[in-house]
Amino acid sequence: MQNDPKEDRAGSRIPPPLGLVRQPARVDPRLDPKVLSAVGRIAPGTDLRQGIDDIIRSREGALIVIGEPSELAFLFSGGIQLEQPFSSQLLYELSKMDGAIIVNASLTKLVHANVQLMPDPTIPSSETGTRHRTAERVAKQTDALVISISQQRETVTVFVGHSRYQLDPIADVLAKTNQALGTLETYRTRLEQVLTRLTALEFQSAVMLDDVLVTLQRAELTTRMADEIERACVELGEEGRLIRMQLEELVADVPDEKAALVYDYHADGGAERTREGLEALAAIPYDQLLEFELLAVLGFPASVNPLDHAIVPRGYRVLSHIPRLPEAVVKRVVSSLGGLEGIVRASQRELESVEGVGTVRAREIREGLRRLQEHNLVDRYLQI
Repeated sequence: MQNDPKEDRAGSRIPPPLGLVRQPARVDPRLDPKVLSAVGRIAPGTDLRQGIDDIIRSREGALIVIGEPSELAFLFSGGIQLEQPFSSQLLYELSKMDGAIIVNASLTKLVHANVQLMPDPTIPSSETGTRHRTAERVAKQTDALVISISQQRETVTVFVGHSRYQLDPIADVLAKTNQALGTLETYRTRLEQVLTRLTALEFQSAVMLDDVLVTLQRAELTTRMADEIERACVELGEEGRLIRMQLEELVADVPDEKAALVYDYHADGGAERTREGLEALAAIPYDQLLEFELLAVLGFPASVNPLDHAIVPRGYRVLSHIPRLPEAVVKRVVSSLGGLEGIVRASQRELESVEGVGTVRAREIREGLRRLQEHNLVDRYLQI
């Protein structure tokens, strides 16, 4: 597979990602943890956001600097020292003055108002307005969080270090996030289909490497869409509570499924190789989640043809679906019995001989495998 969407062995085609991740050229500034943290501090439901909304509604502008006053004092010129408890109402009243407002790092005190900021003028800035240019330079020169509210455009721009992020209206963010949630539901449905099919193939000892790559790709696309929505929920604050609940319901088990896939099918095997594989997978740009890239994630050379390369599961993923079976026990069973085929064929006594299993767990393993096999065998012939 090179540039075309991948067609799996059952005939289904993997579409390019939809929703929030359709534009690879645009890098989301919220990928920076500092920017995401800053966005969360001014999300709906916070006192700071209430004050900002009041400022916008009154068609005022403002420059708010959040940081330790002692570390910012060298930038100050003039102004009023307040040392007043923070409140959204007082923030709004102070915005009626021309100068900057200084808030301490913990957002508990309004320290200064009507301050003229004098950052280093040699610091490059791409901003055109005086307020935004000052905000960008202050952010670059210090560790402060700087918020610039445009009076004319009624926009809020966040500056953190060398990063810049302009907040969208909450209604727009909510609409985009709901659209992305619908896409995530589609991704999750397709992931369930290939996971069910893979399990059926595992019990039939008929897995090809291509089946694993298709499943791994869909699991990663689902994860990335969920990450996009999670970042949007941070920006939505209390407005994103219901979306966050739906997100948790949809993807709670996906990271474990993905890790189990890599553990089961990595060419070298082992916890360390699984960790390295997952890190390599996370580093691949979404538009490069192609066959030859995923081969490297699983430790296979690019010369391998996944369509005719048979592969044997270790059995970790299937065993992890059996209730009340600890991970440590699962790993010992996998290690002792040499793969899923050996686990399925193992007798009660052979299972009992594995450390930590015993009579009760051996019976639960055999019964759990029987149920999984019955549930998934019919899907061996489904067209996905």
